[in-house]
Order: sequence, then structure tokens, then C-alpha cells
Amino acid sequence: MAQNEDAQARKFRQMTEAPVEPLICKMAVPTIISMLITSFYNMADTFFVGKLSTSATGAVGVIFPLMALIQAIGFFFGQGSGNYISRQLGAQHEEEAERMASTGFFSALMAGALILALGLVFQNPLCHLLGATDTIFPHAISYMRFILLGAPYMTAALVLNNQLRLQGNATYAMIGLVSGGILNIALDPLFIFAFHMGVAGAAIATILSQLVSFLLLLWGVEHSGGIPIRLKLFSPSPARFLAIAGGGVPSLCRQGLASIAITCLNTAARPFGDAAIAAMSVVTRVTQFASSALIGFGQGYQPVCGFNYGAKRYDRVTRGFWFCVRVSSVLLVVLAVLGAMFAPQLIALFRADDAEVIRIGAATLRWQCLSFPLLGYVILCNMLLQNIAFTVRASVVAAARQGLFFIPLVLVLPRLLGLTGVIYCQPISDVCSFILSLVLTAPVLVHLAKLGVVGQDA
Repeated sequence: MAQNEDAQARKFRQMTEAPVEPLICKMAVPTIISMLITSFYNMADTFFVGKLSTSATGAVGVIFPLMALIQAIGFFFGQGSGNYISRQLGAQHEEEAERMASTGFFSALMAGALILALGLVFQNPLCHLLGATDTIFPHAISYMRFILLGAPYMTAALVLNNQLRLQGNATYAMIGLVSGGILNIALDPLFIFAFHMGVAGAAIATILSQLVSFLLLLWGVEHSGGIPIRLKLFSPSPARFLAIAGGGVPSLCRQGLASIAITCLNTAARPFGDAAIAAMSVVTRVTQFASSALIGFGQGYQPVCGFNYGAKRYDRVTRGFWFCVRVSSVLLVVLAVLGAMFAPQLIALFRADDAEVIRIGAATLRWQCLSFPLLGYVILCNMLLQNIAFTVRASVVAAARQGLFFIPLVLVLPRLLGLTGVIYCQPISDVCSFILSLVLTAPVLVHLAKLGVVGQDA
């Protein structure tokens, strides 16, 4: 116990006293690696399944909203409990942090079990609801059944990952995710081609890899010197669930609405054939991979933000925010230029023998690259607001890109402009989200800057 208290004391000093910019970079390295490898889970499935057929590629895209929903539940409990834990550690309230860690973990495990049960009962109508055509449906149902089996520990693993990361133990979080991601890349061709299991093989590879990640994250919790997970510390209460909601609703909005948005996108693309659905699936994976480095960098800022906000070091909170905005904006401009230049080649990596998929996918990717540099500010605004418990503003910012703007656009523009309308939806949504983020976050940044000046004067 004394050793654990010493580790927590060292972590507190590091988070609240070390120079902000190098500290964020140090925290960000393992989270960037974690996010890049995590994105390989879906990238690998899409890549290897793409060798089978266009319909099989479309099936992975159709089931992606279900995986996004599972992730949304995991992030809700993980970000909600993790943000609360980081603020409690910053305020040096360790007992409450311990109770929240176990409450978030076991709540997510039960929520994942509920998704498994409901998904198996309603699998056929669910598959059609997600946008499957008649030719995609057999592949999609095979993929979905196995993904559902992994739902309980997939949600719980995301809780462990977020809690470790928000305690400043990102290296242990990285070990769990990276190991699973590498295993998934190795198992995909084995199950799909060597064992002749097709799309189902990709799903089995994914859930086995996620199980390994889950077990390694449990190991990381025990060996990181951080907050332990114990059933006896499971302490559900209205106050704790309210605290989880305060930090988790923005993530639920972002991930949950992403699930709905992709379902709407698949439905909007369905009249234009399997090639359109497959193209949207590939573009989603490519842009997700490109943005994962940005999200990982922002996640390096989150524990620094939470600890210092809890410790009332507001000057460090705002200094870290603007540092991250500058770095991410430069990175995204570079990625946007490269993405626009090599769009056909990127799409061809997944469906080289289908010219229609390449044509639709390249046009979609190039339009999204136009607005891509704006995402840095939007995502970092969401992370800042979420970590300092500005729940309503954080939830609105989180909901904007894939919900408030994208869903109405994808319901209207394809009816007016056909396939071109489908292509335009995301970049228009990104511009609107950027403007909204400016409006909602500016007053908070001004307020924090004033508090920081007062704290320095004191």
C-alpha cells in the first residue's frame, strides 16, 4: 500500500510540475501508438476481406456501426470514470478514485453482456437496419455473430485502457492494445484464407485479438502502480453514475452518433450499389487511421489536463491546449495534402480490381481532405471540455461532426444530388463543427486564462 501511495505521489508531482510541452509529448507517444494500432483492427479486416469480394468488403462496413456502438459504451464508462479518476488524483482523493475505477469497469462488463444478448436475439433485423443489401447480408450476418460474442470484454477493455491512460500510465495501456492489434493482423489471413473461413474468419481473428488485449490490460492494471480493479470496490450509486455521465456522455455522443451516422451513410449509399457501400467503408477506414494519430496526441494531453485542473493549475491546462492545437493543425495539413494526392492509390490498396470502388472512394476521400485540417481544433476542444467537466458543451461539440450536422445532411443531400450528395456530407459537416467549436469553447478558454492569471498572482 505504501509503495502504491509513493507511486501516486510521484505521478502527481510529475503531472503538476514538469514542463507542459515535453510532458504532453511523453504522454502522447504511447497513446499515438495505441490509436494507430487500434485502427489496424478494422483496417486489417477491410484489407484482407477486400481480397474476397466487393460484397464482403461492404459487409465489414455495414457491421462497423455495431462495433462503433460497442466502442461507444466502452468509452462512455472508460472516459467517464477515467476523467473523474484523474481529477480525484489531482485533488489527492485516492479512495474515491479507487471506487470509481471498479464501478466503471464492472458496469461496462455488464453493459457489454446486454449488447451481446440483444444482438443475438435481433441479429437478422439488425443486420438489415445497418444497411445490408441482399448480396451483402450473408457476409454481414457471419461477421456480426462473432463480433457480438466479444462485446462484454471489448467494452471492459476500453475502460481499462482509458483508466490507465488518464492516470498517466499510458505505456501499459499501449502494451495491451498494440499486442492485440499485431495479433489481429497475423490472424486475419490465417483464418480467412488458410482455414477458408472467409468473413467469419476476420471476425474470429478480431475477437480473439481483443481478448488478448483485455487480458494484457488487466495485467497492466496490476503492475502499473495505478488504481486496482477489485469487485469489493464496485460501488454503484447515483452520484458515481452521474459523475461517469459527466465525463462519458461526450464520448457516448461522439461514438454513438458515429454508429448512427455510418448506418445512415450505408443506407444513403445503398441505392448506388455494393461498390458505393464498399467505397464508403474503405474511406471510413482510411480517414479513421489518419485521424487516429491526432486523437492519440490529444489523449496525451488529457491526463495532464485532468490532473492540473483538479490541482487548480489552470495556466497549465490552457498552455497544453494551445500547444496541442498548433501541433495537430500542422500534422493534419500534411496528411490532407498527401491524402488528396494519393487518394486512388489508397483506395486501391483495399479493392484494386474494382474500378468503380476506386472512382467513388477517391472522390470521397479528396473532398474529406479539404476539411481535414479543421479536425484538430474540434477534437481538442472536445477533450478539453470533457476533462474539465463542461459536460453540456463537450457533448454538443462531440455530437456535432457525426450527429448534429452529418445526419441531417446525409438524409437530405443524397436526395437532392444523388451520389455526389453522399460525397459532400462529411466535409460540410466538418466545417460546421469547426465553427460551432469556436463559439462554444472560446468563453471557456477565456475563463481558464483568467483563473490561471489569478492563480499565478496568488
